[in-house]
Amino acid sequence: MSSKLIISSDSHVVEPPNLWKERMEGRHGDRIPHLVKGDPYDQWYCDNQGVGVLGGISQAGKRYSNPQDITLEGSFADVPPGGYDPHAHVEDLDVDGVYADVLYPSIGLNLYALHDPAFLREVFAAYNDWLAEFCGAYPNRLKGIAMILMDDDLEAGIAELKRSAELGLCGAMIPVYPRAAETYDHPMYEPFWAAAHDLDIPLSLHTGTNRPGSTIMRTEGEITQTGVDRSNTDYWVRMSMGHIIFSGVLERYPNLKIVNVEHDLAWIPYYMQRMDVTYIERPTQAIHRFKEGMLPSDYMRRNIYHSFQDDGLGIRDREIIGVDKLIWASDYPHAESTFPKSQEVLAKILKDVSDEEREMISSTNCAKLYKLN
Repeated sequence: MSSKLIISSDSHVVEPPNLWKERMEGRHGDRIPHLVKGDPYDQWYCDNQGVGVLGGISQAGKRYSNPQDITLEGSFADVPPGGYDPHAHVEDLDVDGVYADVLYPSIGLNLYALHDPAFLREVFAAYNDWLAEFCGAYPNRLKGIAMILMDDDLEAGIAELKRSAELGLCGAMIPVYPRAAETYDHPMYEPFWAAAHDLDIPLSLHTGTNRPGSTIMRTEGEITQTGVDRSNTDYWVRMSMGHIIFSGVLERYPNLKIVNVEHDLAWIPYYMQRMDVTYIERPTQAIHRFKEGMLPSDYMRRNIYHSFQDDGLGIRDREIIGVDKLIWASDYPHAESTFPKSQEVLAKILKDVSDEEREMISSTNCAKLYKLN
């Protein structure tokens, strides 16, 4: 499998400690995201609370060499340079046989759980500026996903969506689940769906980006996510995709593209079936009726892409999900990354897949979605 054919739909940058200090010009004092050196591990703080440690985002490759040593703690010294330096990042792409990366934040994922929307918008805007510059070093190989906040001031969210597109970022992420009382079937979000549709910007629902009011990984700096929590992280994206589909958003905006990120695949066929059965058998609960005999699963196949790592079970059921909607990811440089064995992983999980489908899953689906050359 040639390296020029491989595109990772979900890799990450690791935000450098000086990012927000340099770009927010002293505004908000210690409220801005900043790294506090500690013993035995470093901790990110934002808005006067702990928002993340570094172990889980800095141990690419350890799952193959020493999985028993993977910890959530760590220090910035453990982060590979490819996490925060674009030149080192591209060097690691070459090591892994990957041509291009679509980039998401690391600590930034956790910031969605903070409460103050006005403050977060400034934090996200500074990150988006930095990410655009990071990708600008290799514009054909590094593509960035903007961080966007929607609640309280939807017009501000739309403005940042448009600004991010002007910066050259290829997509945008919104919370995988909004604040508890504001599910994505609410009419308040209609202008945002319209803007993303008209701009042709794919919207990502990435794991770990819940707004306040739902389960998160950390509370007041303490790691609270259990094995049970992690085994069920797809719950939130199922709820959000269901709200979007059942309320007719994808019917009203037929070219709107939603990307389900880092939840893998194998659960999707059953979920599609359950949505269809509910739609058919429970019209008093699934109230919106689709035109032209469409079913919820039809909108899944038409509008929703799925980024995954090494889910061979999901690949087995690829025809049900939709082969043209599968986009492979390496998750570099996080602990669960397939780096530096991405070629081996792809060869294993795609061994029974035709050459045409292999190229779609490892390259062209992602290239078409994000308009990569």
